[in-house]
Formats: sequence, C-alpha cells, structure tokens
Amino acid sequence: LSYRISEKPNAKAVLDAQKEAIEQTADCPYRRTFHSDQGWAYQMNGYRKPLAEKKIFQSMSRKGNCLDNSPMESFFGLLKQEIYYGVIYTSFKRLKRAIKEWINYYNHHRIKTRLGCSPVQYRKRMTA
Repeated sequence: LSYRISEKPNAKAVLDAQKEAIEQTADCPYRRTFHSDQGWAYQMNGYRKPLAEKKIFQSMSRKGNCLDNSPMESFFGLLKQEIYYGVIYTSFKRLKRAIKEWINYYNHHRIKTRLGCSPVQYRKRMTA
C-alpha cells in the first residue's frame, strides 16, 4: 500500500507511509487492520492515535511470534534473499533504486505460487 525508504530510522518516514496507507484504504467497507512488529515506531502515540481515530485495529505480534505478520515477514525475507545478501551497494541511492525496482517487480511480475499465477493474470481472472 505504501512505504518509505530512509537512510536512518525516523518517525517522519513511518508516519508518512502510515498516512498514505490510511488514505489508500479509506474506501474499504470492512474493518481495517494494520499489522506491525513491536518496534518503537509503532508504539509512538503519533502512530497509534491516527489508527484509533479512524477505528483501524492495530495488530502487533507478540514477542517471538510473527504469525499475524507473516506475509510481511515473508516479503522482507524474499527481498533480502533476492537483492541484498551477497550484494554490495556503493551508495544509499543505488540501494534505494534496487529496492524500488524489486518492489515493482514483486507487485507486477513475480509469480505468486499461492495464487497459482502472476498478479496480472490473477486480476484478469477476477475481472473476466
């Protein structure tokens, strides 16, 4: 739905991505749930308050249990396997570009075995 890439962990990046995700899902007719780990950013009042105001359920994995956030854990695991491990990036700019290109590939071209087809093929099936 949204993401931000920054050189250092900071509240602004987290809150900007959250704001965009809230806007992207504003027309959702169902109760929304935002999953996260227990990191400092997701415990900030500035993060929790907008969720509460929009009646968005905040789900944080218990320590040592990432099952409710497993899709994102899997996503980050794949990202690290496919573009990070064994690769030396000589600048933040190159790393950021590689991440953006991989996310585009993941969202639009990578075959998802759970769906049995690529996302594009899946959308075509659902609209046919």
